[in-house]
Parts: sequence; structure tokens; C-alpha cells
Amino acid sequence: MGFLARRIASLVPVWLGITFVAFALANLAPGDPAELILGRELEQPPTPEQLEAFREEHGLNDPFLVQYARWTAGAATGDLGTSFRSGKPVLEELTSRLPATLQIAVPAFLVSTGLALVVGIVSAIRRNSFADHASRVTALVGDSVPSFVLAYLLIIVFSVTLGILPVAGRGTWQHFVLPSLTLGLATTASIMRLTRSSLLDVLGEDYVRTAQAMGLPRRTVIVRHALRNALIPVITVAALVFGGFATGTVIVEYVFGWPGVGRFAVDSIFDRDYPVIQGFVVFTGTVFVIVNLVVDLLYLRLDPRVRLAGRRAT
Repeated sequence: MGFLARRIASLVPVWLGITFVAFALANLAPGDPAELILGRELEQPPTPEQLEAFREEHGLNDPFLVQYARWTAGAATGDLGTSFRSGKPVLEELTSRLPATLQIAVPAFLVSTGLALVVGIVSAIRRNSFADHASRVTALVGDSVPSFVLAYLLIIVFSVTLGILPVAGRGTWQHFVLPSLTLGLATTASIMRLTRSSLLDVLGEDYVRTAQAMGLPRRTVIVRHALRNALIPVITVAALVFGGFATGTVIVEYVFGWPGVGRFAVDSIFDRDYPVIQGFVVFTGTVFVIVNLVVDLLYLRLDPRVRLAGRRAT
């Protein structure tokens, strides 16, 4: 509990920094939101009186620090403001699109981590074998191919050539196969390489050699002794990958016409919808803060040294 309390206390300044950066960048961006929103609503240039009334209604005439303090206080309670474009609460707009993003993020994460762990473990166990060299070359190619290129390659193969999967849209389970594959395969290479290198480092430790000298089965040595410690950096990277998936992947959602959080954020940037832009940055940052906290708690479970260090600090 002491470790958890210290981690939460250390994350509060991080969250405040995220809110300040989000608010500052949105206000420093070029363009007047009053002119953009009123011009689209009225379908003609707004008058100075209309612009002034809009700024006064939305608090745009207040000093920067006053606006930031008011907005941060609302963000701490879940109020991220109101969208200029739709007139709905920003949090409601984001959460309504989050299930669509998770619908492709969760399968992509399972594909990415599952395939990466299997290939990485096999490559580490059979070091310098044909399987190891083949997986390393494949990982290098996977890291080099951008996600939008991979997306179009999958569309050409499975949609255009074979005709077994739809190109875009959201409906049946077939629609999220290609987006999930694109996300998963795009991140598999980095996690696989990290798994291989981390497991190789652990296999060279003294306690692993001692376990082997005691006559323990190779599977027991790898699974119970080596793999558990090797997974610590892998979990960190995998958690950050999942955080990126859960907060929206702009390119993939645009290519496949997926109505997720990332696509909604980009549309809001084009419309200068500042409350949505600020809310999206804070929403994304909050997800990563929570993910980091969960990873820290997983460290306690996986690595006894973290628990011992926490007890000494307490």
C-alpha cells in the first residue's frame, strides 16, 4: 500500500503537466475558434458582435491562467468541456467512440503480444539457428514497413485479390479483422526483438546456470526462472503499445474508415474544435498514466526485488 501511495502521488504532477501542455498548445494553435465555428454555423462571415458574444459565452476572453484553472478543475471531475462542433460534452463524445477503438485494439494487442512472445522465446532458445535468423529478418522488415503501407497490402491481398474481407466500415466481425491485423503486425516486431534480447540476457545469469546444474528440466528453468524476469521490460513496452491502441490509431482508423477515437480527434483538429483537442490529449495522457500504474503493480508481482525495495523504503 505504501508503494501504491507513492506511485499515485508521483503521477499527480505528471497528470497536471499533461493538462497544462494540452491547454497551452490548443490555445497557441493558429486560427480563431469563434470565427471558424460561427462561420460554419451561420454559413457567412460573423459580425464582430457575434464573435464577441461567442467568446464571452465560452470564456475565451478570460486570462490564460484563469481559463486553465477553470478547465483543469473541471477535467479533474471528468468535465472536459463542450465541443464547439456538436455542442455535446467532450468526455461523452470520446467515450462513445472508445468501444469502436477497443474493438480493434484488443484483438490487435492479443495478436501482437502472443505472436511476439512465441517467436521471441523460440529465437532466444534456438539462438543462431535458421528460425532465429528468419525471425530477426522478418522483425527488421516489420519495423521498416509503415502501418499505412501494411494496411494497403492487406487490403490488396484479402479484399481485392481474394475478396474474403471488406475494405472499410464497421459492422460484422469481418470488418475489424484487417484493422486488427494491421495494428498487431505493425508492433509485433519490436516486442519480439525485445523478448529475444531480454531472455538471452537472463539465460546468461548465474541463477539460471545454477538451476541447470542442479538438473532441473530445461522447460522448468526457462518458464519458472528465466522467462518471469525476462518479461519485465516486455510488459513495459506491451503496456505502452496497448495504451497507444486504446487511445486511437489515427492512420489505421482513417484507412479503414473506422469511427474510433483517433479519427474523431483528427476531424476535431481540422475544425479547430479546441475543447475536443484538449480533452483528447488529457484523455490519452490519463490512459497512459493508468497503464504505467498498472505496470508498476505488475512489477511487484513479477520481481521480488521491487517488493523488497518497497519494504525498505517504507
